[in-house]
Amino acid sequence: MERQFPLLEIHMPHLRQNMETVIGKCTQRNIRVCGVIKGCSGMPEVANLFRQCGCSELGSSRIEEIIRCREAGIPGPYLLLRIPMISELEDVIQNCDTSLQSDAMVLDALEAACCRLEKTHRVIMMVDLGDLREGFWNRDEFVNACVYVEKNLPHVHLAGIGVNLGCYGSIQPTQDKMKNLLTIAHHVEARIGRELEVISGGASSSYTLVHWGTMPEGINHLRLGECMLNARDLQVEWGIRNMNLHMDSFVLKGEVIEVRTKPSYPVGQIVIDAFGRRPTYVDRGNRKRCILGFGRADVGDMERLQPHDEGVIVLGGSSDHCILDIENCPRKLKPGDIMEFSLSYNNMLYATSRTDVPRKFIYE
Repeated sequence: MERQFPLLEIHMPHLRQNMETVIGKCTQRNIRVCGVIKGCSGMPEVANLFRQCGCSELGSSRIEEIIRCREAGIPGPYLLLRIPMISELEDVIQNCDTSLQSDAMVLDALEAACCRLEKTHRVIMMVDLGDLREGFWNRDEFVNACVYVEKNLPHVHLAGIGVNLGCYGSIQPTQDKMKNLLTIAHHVEARIGRELEVISGGASSSYTLVHWGTMPEGINHLRLGECMLNARDLQVEWGIRNMNLHMDSFVLKGEVIEVRTKPSYPVGQIVIDAFGRRPTYVDRGNRKRCILGFGRADVGDMERLQPHDEGVIVLGGSSDHCILDIENCPRKLKPGDIMEFSLSYNNMLYATSRTDVPRKFIYE
């Protein structure tokens, strides 16, 4: 029996418009875009659209997604976005044209693996400018490492340098951060005696500088996914106006399985939920509620779902249940009815990774 719901609809015209808008603005500023496919779990259909709309390369943190797209005939080049494990270096070399790197020991192991496979591999060296994820922290150590790659690793090509901002430490990309990156790039170029091909200014959060027209000249590469896939973080969480990007390219449909009026505050001693958390609840008295037939296993943080029905509040749920407050919803919902939701990045990442959540591509 094929499962009907939850159903994930992907609206391709909206995706195309988002991609053409973002990539077009980057191209005007001489910035190449790596289309990041990890947010939609490496869907070949989306990867192909990225390429059609002008992305110069495709990127993912999962080699499996890159392999899937290659097997589907989607042309590269491909960039591995997560700094690699030593245990997977041969797979990286075989399937990825470029990788992000931030450790001298891994670089030596990469050179050895390239020798074994009789291949060369491009790297973008990562520097940490405050977000505290991957990257060299000491600037002199970073420049020396870049020179080491250039001079001592003949099978590893130093393509450029890059930075990540916003993904862990929530640090906002700014003109000063980008100028700092450019200064470091110039130090590297002076030491190696040539221009770097890539100065990668970050991910979707860095697109804000392109949108505002404040990205310093010289940043020539961005790794962008969310700002084109569902475009919600910058427009809703950051409150950035006039981006004119669709936030409903990915729509989740769920089926109502129970409707009942119940207390809004749990009755009894509160301990922890099924995920080891201790939630807080608001006592609003008795409220009309409904349950849908999907849960955290399908969409991650359900509280980040955006209901299309007015007056609906997502209360939470469990692995397989989504619980809504529908007291103020004009629609008289009953079991069997279908409700729609726009997704956050978190929801999209979970839903697209599930093999038991069917997908429907909308082309009109």
